Amino acid sequence: MAEGTPILRIEHVTKQFGKLAAVNDVSLDIVDGEFFTIVGPSGSGKTTLLRMLAGLDKPTTGDVLLRGNRVNDVPANKRPTCMVFQSLALFNHRTVGQNIEFSLKMRGVSRSERRERCKELMKVVRLPEDYYAKGVTKCSGGERQRVALARALASDPDIMFFDEPLSAIDYQLRKHLEVELKDLHRETGKTFIYITHSLEEAMVMSDRIGIMQAGNLIQIGTPDEIYTQPLNKFVSEFMGEVNTLPVVIGADGKFDCAELSAQFIGPAQSNRATSGYLVIRPESMRFLNEPSQADNHVSGSLFNEYAMGSRVQYHVRAGNQMLVVEKLREQAFQGNLNDDVLIGWDVKDSVLVND
Repeated sequence: MAEGTPILRIEHVTKQFGKLAAVNDVSLDIVDGEFFTIVGPSGSGKTTLLRMLAGLDKPTTGDVLLRGNRVNDVPANKRPTCMVFQSLALFNHRTVGQNIEFSLKMRGVSRSERRERCKELMKVVRLPEDYYAKGVTKCSGGERQRVALARALASDPDIMFFDEPLSAIDYQLRKHLEVELKDLHRETGKTFIYITHSLEEAMVMSDRIGIMQAGNLIQIGTPDEIYTQPLNKFVSEFMGEVNTLPVVIGADGKFDCAELSAQFIGPAQSNRATSGYLVIRPESMRFLNEPSQADNHVSGSLFNEYAMGSRVQYHVRAGNQMLVVEKLREQAFQGNLNDDVLIGWDVKDSVLVND
């Protein structure tokens, strides 16, 4: 999805707050029509970056270009963009229809046209037509989210910005709305730029993901690229539970892991690294009957197991490490806690990263 015409481009953008660089020399192209998500922990700079992209803050240095035109000094309300805030910022004293129609009313659109457009948008976001006159405070959290989306779409923006809009919603509803947002993006064809602290959320919805750490945009890629080829230890562990083994690479090319008192076969290295972290996803680990069943193996004891719906996760104590193995329920391990076990993985399922 990275190929195509950039609708929004930032070039060497930095935002200083005193001596703190909240965003540090970031360059980025966002393609027209893509769903791009910026992910990072609190304090990583993702919100500051989004506010500069949206025109709510000006960069200290660098440029923001919208369709090739420099817009550093163009305020947000003069751009063909809109923002859906975490708080939603709905007018609580107004009805669903009045909220959705607000931008149209400000532009002088007639009442009949406003109502027709509002009802079209209510269908798009799957709000019942009889909600038109319903007080917005009487709507559920998910319904209020849909009202905010419809209100944003009413102005027919080229780009929609989302500032963690699902973070305050309960898990089950959030998963449902993630799917609806992705469907909405597909239906409208608009450019969505989204920020979240949840990489799981980003993986579900995005065409591409940008990972931020301490003001820097450290990796950009598709969900599959981010998941299978993390740039460093921070990205790999930010993805969720993962097996991260500190290793030293010997002259013979073998990967020595002192914490497990073991030696492994690792992936081929183009940068001739001498040390790093061997990363293996839990679903790539498996229980073995004998060492020959995998390229690498480790002996340990089964410490605990956790039912996770369609999957089962196992924690295996090996040396100074607690390793995680995850299997589909129908492939569940047939054993007991404290059993001695042999687990392993293949070279193709591992990646070497640095700090």
